[in-house]
Amino acid sequence: MPTAPPRPGPGSRIDSRIDAVVHLGFAVLMVASAVRYVMRHSPADNLWTVALAGSVCVLYAVTAVVAHRRAVQRRPLWIPWMIALVAAWAALVIVAPSFAWCSFAIFFLTRTAFRGWAGYVAGGATAAATAVGLFRMSDWTDVAMLLGPLAAGALLTLIYDKIERDQERLASSERAAGIAAERERVSREIHDTVTQGLASSLLLLEAAQRSWPAETAHDDVRRASNLLRRNLADTRSLVHELSAPGLETGPLPEALEHAARQYFETVSIHVTGDPQPLPSEVRHALLRVTQSAVANIKLHSHADHASVTLGYLPEAVTLDVYDDGRGFDPGTVPPPSETGGYGLRAMRQRVEQLGGELSVESMPGEGTIIAAQLPVIPPAAPANVAKEAL
Repeated sequence: MPTAPPRPGPGSRIDSRIDAVVHLGFAVLMVASAVRYVMRHSPADNLWTVALAGSVCVLYAVTAVVAHRRAVQRRPLWIPWMIALVAAWAALVIVAPSFAWCSFAIFFLTRTAFRGWAGYVAGGATAAATAVGLFRMSDWTDVAMLLGPLAAGALLTLIYDKIERDQERLASSERAAGIAAERERVSREIHDTVTQGLASSLLLLEAAQRSWPAETAHDDVRRASNLLRRNLADTRSLVHELSAPGLETGPLPEALEHAARQYFETVSIHVTGDPQPLPSEVRHALLRVTQSAVANIKLHSHADHASVTLGYLPEAVTLDVYDDGRGFDPGTVPPPSETGGYGLRAMRQRVEQLGGELSVESMPGEGTIIAAQLPVIPPAAPANVAKEAL
């Protein structure tokens, strides 16, 4: 089965631009600091210091590249690189304070790498090493050289924390708005199907009761019976859309399999990675995306084979729904209308409301992959995690 390429994580374009500016600033300042150091010191001093500076540059480049893979949520792979970078940087700035200006880039990279107390320790170590290096450059006499980097580090930490809190509040507000919109949609569905159907059936039965046993009464009963059957079908469809067996407590792969095989009996289910607890809203989103994607396969793709792959990553979960059908051009999908077209838009909105991303890869005659990735713990909602039965 073809697999979808890695998908970008939840970071915004603005975050990417800030990262690019920080990395470019580090490179420029490192070159300027190295030139300054070489011009002011003897060749004997230059050799080891420049070698150490080169090591710091290599560690920074490797850490920045691996950190960019945060899109697949593999932060543990780059924590050792970050620790090595902070240690090498501390040694460099103490030995050669000319490189102190690069501390800003190191500080932002440490806060990106670590969360909680580890981020404070790494940022504090960077500020402390810079303070010691500058204080040493002043022959241990200028207290401002010692206190300046420490104060700047504390100020940057407060600003960084405030920005993170603001982002979390914004994400929480957006999720609340999404939940309210979904409730309004469900309310309309219930009103337009269940409520209206029951009301019409009741009117017909009351009319039959008044005219019984006339022939018109039999006609009213038959009409009410047919209407109730359609209403029952609508109700079952709505209930199936809102819930499914095993959603809250059962194993997620079994729930996905049950949902998918209602539409495509031969679909295969695969699981990669180590299963872990998922928030109920993430489980629900994965189930709904599976239902919608496999229903589309049944209705439109004319596929012989289909598969659903659930992937567990350290801090994210992925879902790939593949079929070998006739495919289509995602760029030519018409906008939603009375005849349909809501499926892909609804899937994307549901995933993005939880801080994830959804992509569609397809070409005419080449099959289709619908790929979703959601964070395991949505921002500002760690308390919602309910332990999943494995």
